Amino acid sequence: MSEHIARPVDRLVIALDVGGTQIKGGVFAGDGTTLHSERWPTRAERGPNAVIDTILTCADELAAVAKRSGRPAEASGIVVPGIVDETSGTAVYSANLGWQEVPVRQRLAKHLGLPVAFGHDVRAGGLAEARLGAGRDCGDFLFVPLGTGIAAAVMAGGRALSGAHGSAGELGHLVVRPAGEPCSCGNHGCLETLASASAIARRYTQATGEREVTAKEVQRRAEAGEADAARIWGEGIEALADGLTATVTLLDPERIVLGGGLAKAGEPLFAPLRTALARRLTFQRAPQLLPAELGHEAGCLGAALLAQDLLHSRSRPRGGAG
Repeated sequence: MSEHIARPVDRLVIALDVGGTQIKGGVFAGDGTTLHSERWPTRAERGPNAVIDTILTCADELAAVAKRSGRPAEASGIVVPGIVDETSGTAVYSANLGWQEVPVRQRLAKHLGLPVAFGHDVRAGGLAEARLGAGRDCGDFLFVPLGTGIAAAVMAGGRALSGAHGSAGELGHLVVRPAGEPCSCGNHGCLETLASASAIARRYTQATGEREVTAKEVQRRAEAGEADAARIWGEGIEALADGLTATVTLLDPERIVLGGGLAKAGEPLFAPLRTALARRLTFQRAPQLLPAELGHEAGCLGAALLAQDLLHSRSRPRGGAG
């Protein structure tokens, strides 16, 4: 039985998943049950301090919801994108939010007067999939959201590896085409420049001149036999297979759990990707390729689990078994 299931269900936490476009939030019980969920626009263009102010306002709203239920929140969890220092509770660099060295955990804890768990959005999503989703009963797997960008949570023994500097899992910046397009990170030919949803849409516009075509529409047109769409969709899958092959060779995961908007394509993504990956693997054992189960709620659920873990660790008797 997973550790979180045995915890008291009446201990409420509030959770926040901060993204470049939206802030997702919720009130959760100890068994992962969602009592309340809500979304707010991030409006990152207002500047980093304004985003922090919005987060604090959202946290107040969630705390009020918990209080009205008759059981005030006992802790909070917050997860953010970019490079994070989970030990100090600092957002080291979050480009989409305009943050550098922002003490997120300290600001939220002081504001709420509650203990706060802090983490990385994708690693938190991997934790949620490990306990509640497609990674259940699997010790070692990758959680790979395919969206505006591409990242990975490297799950080992039920925990997400953060690396020495908090940047483990930046799969989207693995170079797969050294002579390829420039990437926002400063390199060329990164996986994100070919296989992310934004890259597929951008490359289709470059090829056809047609604007405001989403990656989902490119996939639909590729299925219908349109040449440009089929080429761009196929190149994205081949690049993704290259990136995953390198990752499988290094980490030997049992499963790869694909999430994000592109994973919703279903078999038009999974079937050719399985084939492309099988062509590349020789001595390596092919991992299961599975769709994520928790969708866009994975990060927020992960933040709630981090908060529950924090409560659980604080309630253990010193020197005793928890």
